[in-house]
Amino acid sequence: MSDEVYEKIIESNTVYKGRLFNVRVDKVLTSWGRLTVREIVEHPGAVVIIPLLDKESLVLVSQYRHAVGKVLLELPAGTLEVGEDPERCARRELEEETGFIAGRMEKVATLYLAPGYSTEKVHLYMASDLKKVGQKPEPDEKIRTVILKMDDVVSMIMKGEIEDAKTVAGIMLLKRLTS
Repeated sequence: MSDEVYEKIIESNTVYKGRLFNVRVDKVLTSWGRLTVREIVEHPGAVVIIPLLDKESLVLVSQYRHAVGKVLLELPAGTLEVGEDPERCARRELEEETGFIAGRMEKVATLYLAPGYSTEKVHLYMASDLKKVGQKPEPDEKIRTVILKMDDVVSMIMKGEIEDAKTVAGIMLLKRLTS
């Protein structure tokens, strides 16, 4: 018996096509012989930016998130357009959401956001040498920039005041890289 674990798609149907993502339902046969169903969100991917004003200060964004019904404090982020280079997207989203442009953009990591049900891959960048040029939010976005000290952000994460997973991952990776 092989120790290899996999799932073979027997049937796949797209049940929803949206502006930001599609949803498909796959009937799969597991390598251990079980027939089951997987519901998959097909997402083009996204970027997350850690904007560093200096060694101690970060730029975050505060915005209402309808899915959870409240305002969240997050790192700026955005969805990749079809075929878009992740760094180009990171630069675009940084300017749109925060009003800053980066003199330097460095890739930190690539992460799956929720691999149990989504194909979304998030490209995490650290932006530095920031210059303020003015926000350019999308018409359906109301975003407020918030500048905080790194230690305060970490404290807010530990207290459960920052709940966004991509922000928690990004800040903790940055903390590890800079300590």
